[in-house]
Amino acid sequence: MLGECQFSFVRMVDLDMILPLLYLAPSPGRGRGVFTQEAIAINTIIEIAPVIVLSAAERELLDKTRLHDYIFVWGEKGDRCAMALGYVPLYNHASPSNCEYEMEWESELIRIRTIRNIEAGEELFINYQGDWDNQAPVWFETK
Repeated sequence: MLGECQFSFVRMVDLDMILPLLYLAPSPGRGRGVFTQEAIAINTIIEIAPVIVLSAAERELLDKTRLHDYIFVWGEKGDRCAMALGYVPLYNHASPSNCEYEMEWESELIRIRTIRNIEAGEELFINYQGDWDNQAPVWFETK
């Protein structure tokens, strides 16, 4: 008898997902951005991305590079940082935004969810300050 091997296929599917209707394109005045080819309903999860969790010491090093603008404060204490994979680093900032991100510390995932109906061709934004309607200033000039 072969050794038993158990896999959680459902969980594996949840680990990495980008809706196929999303695409990257130039975003005027912002570099690249994430857009949708089709309309998306409110409360739709459009991406689930794994993250690479880094220590506080590694964050100090990243803060001296361009990657500083692409990392997320991570952990319940906020003492680490994470680099998201997938399209997550390329969502531009808006306040209010049309999407929000949700962090799963234990699973080391970030989910992107729409917070309103999105039209075909529309750029998708997250609020870099956390909540989609947070009005706190960011560390760069906004357009």
